[in-house]
Amino acid sequence: MKQPRTSTPEGSAAAAPRTPRTKSPDEALAALMRLCARAERSTGDALRLMQRWGLSEGDRQQVLQRLVRDRFIDDARYAEAFVRDKLRLSGWGEYKIRAALLRKGIARATIDAALCQTDREAMGRRLEEQLRREVGAVSEVVEVLRSGISADLLVHTGPSLAGVAVMGC
Repeated sequence: MKQPRTSTPEGSAAAAPRTPRTKSPDEALAALMRLCARAERSTGDALRLMQRWGLSEGDRQQVLQRLVRDRFIDDARYAEAFVRDKLRLSGWGEYKIRAALLRKGIARATIDAALCQTDREAMGRRLEEQLRREVGAVSEVVEVLRSGISADLLVHTGPSLAGVAVMGC
């Protein structure tokens, strides 16, 4: 039999607090193998998941050793894929990538090796392109401000009026 839904004063259904499901070491290993088969994971990602699943420190280390031994997890491979994706797809720079990988617990030497494999010329071209776009946006703002339109009016009307001011209408 279904339990009746309770409502909060706002009218939405009340959400019961979620308790994380605990897993045995074998369940955690199987779950992480499935996750790692679909996408790269770092050792830090795996350790955080296992901690959430309630595994003891010893069990976490045993599961992690097995994942690394069987090459489901490889921090060097993870860092290389992360660098590639963030450079190409997200347009991140070296500093932001390095900071993100450090937060994920990847060793500095591993990060350095992954960043050394990047195409520095392509990174330079992307940075140059981003700077051109930024400079273009800044010059438009300067032109709008020179047009004499009130800053308060621009804040309230948004970019549509700014475009009119730039076109000289």
